[in-house]
Amino acid sequence: MSWNMMKSKKNILTLAAGLFLLGSGHVQAQDAVEGKKIFEANCKVCHSMDADVVGPALKDVHERRGDEWLVKFIKNSQEVVKSGDKDAVALFEKFNKVPMPSFEGSLSDEDIAHVIAYIKEESDKPAEAEAEAVVVPVAGEGTNAPAAEVEVAFMDLPPLVHFTFALAGVILLLIVALLIMFFRMFVPMLGDGIYDEDFRSSFAGKVLFLFRGDASVVMGKVTDQIHSNHDFDGIQEYDNDLPPWWKYMFYVSIVFAIGYMLYYHVFYAGALQAEEYEIEMQQAALFAASAENDPNAVTNYEPLTDAAALESGKSVFMTNCAACHGQEGQGTVGPNLTDEYWLHGGDVNDIFKTVKFGVPAKGMVPWQGKLSQDQILEVSSYILSLQGTNPANAKEPQGEKM
Repeated sequence: MSWNMMKSKKNILTLAAGLFLLGSGHVQAQDAVEGKKIFEANCKVCHSMDADVVGPALKDVHERRGDEWLVKFIKNSQEVVKSGDKDAVALFEKFNKVPMPSFEGSLSDEDIAHVIAYIKEESDKPAEAEAEAVVVPVAGEGTNAPAAEVEVAFMDLPPLVHFTFALAGVILLLIVALLIMFFRMFVPMLGDGIYDEDFRSSFAGKVLFLFRGDASVVMGKVTDQIHSNHDFDGIQEYDNDLPPWWKYMFYVSIVFAIGYMLYYHVFYAGALQAEEYEIEMQQAALFAASAENDPNAVTNYEPLTDAAALESGKSVFMTNCAACHGQEGQGTVGPNLTDEYWLHGGDVNDIFKTVKFGVPAKGMVPWQGKLSQDQILEVSSYILSLQGTNPANAKEPQGEKM
């Protein structure tokens, strides 16, 4: 075989390998495209790549579990849980024992492979840094609002402030040291005079003996003198002083009570509790009125009945709700929506709020921000239109009858 022929075959093999790699990359990308469509139709309701929703975040899940495990779990998660698989049981317990719908009959192995390819592609994307918008007020016309208070950590203060605090601390320590020194110098000079009753009863004497372990200045004197001759079952009453700390607190409470009475009930300088409550309730009402997402706001929607609105609501339902409530509203992970029983109210306004704000404790995700107000009303009206349809394999009733 000539050198030219060998070189020609080598080039052909290199070209074939390159085309194979290029083709496999294209196929993988195509799988991810198909997987995205399947994911958004079946999985997006309960899963996100970066955050736990009803189910866990899926970023890098293929590295933690492996493709084979993912295929089994997507096909029938409860079967994997019942098999005793530690990872599956841990997930089931962590997410409030909300079972993942079985896709064994609705998704083929190829569909599941596409979904896994999409998860891999999304996991490989670099995390996008979210830039925080900082609003800087500009001085000029219309700038009448007070500047927002900014909390500054102590270590972020200027060095001069740190030096001032350190200097104040040193001066305080020097004062304490001087007092101790003078105390140690002058006490020995007093000699036995410190034990005289006149000195011990003075303020200086009480402080001195407090440092020497005599707590009578704080706890009072115990005379052990019987107050009267009567006793009961051997219990006798002694005429001892009340602890000075208790008396001082009592005197302080009297002064505080007088000041409180003058401030609130004589000069009316401060608001009483009832008035403060009313002010806070008014502020809360103003805040709630200005907020778009107040779950307590009263709504008075009427169910939509025109065919176009119901068809639009059905489209939203099939895309976002059918994964948990079934294609016909018969209930799978979520409750049956076709009977007369409701967990959170069966009026269109109750359904609207349930869809908008969700019930995270039960696995129902909030749809505000993902669906518009009109879409939420349309899907709520469509859900009401399912009443009495009696689909096959309907879930048992849950909640109260409406």
